[in-house]
Amino acid sequence: MASTGSSSSSWSSSNWVMENAAAPHVLAVDDNLIDRKLVEKLLRNSSCKVTTAENGPRALEFLGLTDSEQNAMNGRSKVNLVITDYCMPGMTGYELLKKIKESSSMKEVPVVIMSSENIPTRINQCLEEGAQMFMLKPLKQSDVKKLTCQLMN
Repeated sequence: MASTGSSSSSWSSSNWVMENAAAPHVLAVDDNLIDRKLVEKLLRNSSCKVTTAENGPRALEFLGLTDSEQNAMNGRSKVNLVITDYCMPGMTGYELLKKIKESSSMKEVPVVIMSSENIPTRINQCLEEGAQMFMLKPLKQSDVKKLTCQLMN
């Protein structure tokens, strides 16, 4: 008899806060499924809403930045951050970065470039073009924590 009511509240307050707080929305772009899933998991662990794309053109489509949809869909999908792999077939992360920074509606959105290759000229090129940060793969939870701390402030 004494236990009635104590087990009825199955939700925790932390779940409620996470579901109802405005979580940062991150677009994660990587052609490698395993890397994409890892980044998605790390971001979700840091309470981010995550949308994934397997290449640059798909990311641009999601952002409403394709040439054919430029006017009709500008600003359709509000993201707080784009994190992209550098080396992808068709369109590199650098080319995606340039397209985002050329867009009047998206240029303020921070873009983070990831790569498994530590090439200083590549890193500098991305930072000069407006990348917020350049991170080496594989990403760790501590890397993502740094990102989300910046997003929250």
